[in-house]
Amino acid sequence: MAFEGLSDKLAAAFKKLKSKGRLNEDDIKVAMREVRLALLEADVNYKVVKDFVKDVSARAVGADVLESLTPAQQVIKIVNEELCRLMGSENARINIPSKPPCIIMMCGLQGSGKTTHSAKLAKHFRSQGHRPLLVACDVYRPAAIDQLKVVGAKAEAPVFELGQIDPVQIAQKAVAHAKDHGNDIVILDTAGRLHIDEELMNELKNIKSAVSPNEILLVVDSMTGQDAVNVAQSFDETLGIDGVILTKLDGDTRGGAALSVLAVTGKPVKFAGIGEKLEDLEPFHPERMASRILGMGDVLTLIEKAQTTIDEKKTGEMMNKLKESSFDMNDLLDYMSQIKKMGPLKQLVNMIPGVSGKIKDEDIDDRQMVRLEAMITSMTKAERENPKIINPSRKRRIAMGSGTKVEDVNRLLKQFEMMQKMMKQFGGKGGKKKRRRGFPMMPGGMGSMPGMPM
Repeated sequence: MAFEGLSDKLAAAFKKLKSKGRLNEDDIKVAMREVRLALLEADVNYKVVKDFVKDVSARAVGADVLESLTPAQQVIKIVNEELCRLMGSENARINIPSKPPCIIMMCGLQGSGKTTHSAKLAKHFRSQGHRPLLVACDVYRPAAIDQLKVVGAKAEAPVFELGQIDPVQIAQKAVAHAKDHGNDIVILDTAGRLHIDEELMNELKNIKSAVSPNEILLVVDSMTGQDAVNVAQSFDETLGIDGVILTKLDGDTRGGAALSVLAVTGKPVKFAGIGEKLEDLEPFHPERMASRILGMGDVLTLIEKAQTTIDEKKTGEMMNKLKESSFDMNDLLDYMSQIKKMGPLKQLVNMIPGVSGKIKDEDIDDRQMVRLEAMITSMTKAERENPKIINPSRKRRIAMGSGTKVEDVNRLLKQFEMMQKMMKQFGGKGGKKKRRRGFPMMPGGMGSMPGMPM
């Protein structure tokens, strides 16, 4: 995950501060030196790092911190606030005009993920009740139009294309089409190049002049580190961008681009691509990203994911079944399918406050969900409804049918029984609402999840 190395190094620096009852200026100098090195290793712009450390140090050596009973926490609070300021004080939204359509011009270098993120953006707006129109303005790259049609179909958004004619004409006619057909958002997928050149910029300028877009969003690959910031600066100086979409923030990128873009260009990061699926696009919230960097989790994003992906009606039915002790393996299978919709388990676990950074990667295995599903689907209808009837011979059959071992089936049955007992305590009348040591609670109020680290 992005910022993982940075988070670990910052955590180590703050751990040393926490071990001291009181802080002096030398303690803070040592900590800030480690913070500076951590940020530079994360590929944050040198000038940005210099200013950041200077601002944090100035605030951290104040009397309020040095005389505080919990000075280490005060320093962490200051770092958190400065990180938020560095990335933007608040979530930068798309400026949608009162009179539709809102024209969004997507630009970027070839290979940055511009076409895919145009579709992701369309899907995002569709989920908010808008009617986006995707426009194929990339007439040079082979199969670019076909690619936009494929991802557009997946996003359930119409695609406007006129073949390989002048992109300026395509943009103009697309806007007219949108007005006639009630599309309130127009997303222009423009052509990219392997590098910034005069021909590319002139074409983008002509499109901008012809349709006057409300937003110009630059798509940059965060894996390129400081190059992403340099690209953003070049596009902004020549074209005048309104915001940035950072892609691949789910990868092992060091995260420096996210921390440097606003400070260097003055333009905010508006969205972050966090996966390959069309659903994997998040509005960029600086305060939430700062919390993730400092290992504090991101519970608000976790709740939003649960609200948008988990069926509330089904969740209510499952909770009632748990309270009535009628929750069976069929319900567990249904629950797991809903959890999978929320994204990779590691991504979800890292959003839980107090858990982020404390569970090793090898302890979180999405393939475990697949094995669990295989075991449950290898059971008969009677076995799913009443797991207590599963005897040794049935266990051997289930293990053979799912490609697992009898020990795995025993573990599943034991965890399922523990989950039922725990949820009975939570929801049962007269039962003590005491939490036992068990599985991490998962979003949606559904209780524990077999296969998660204990």
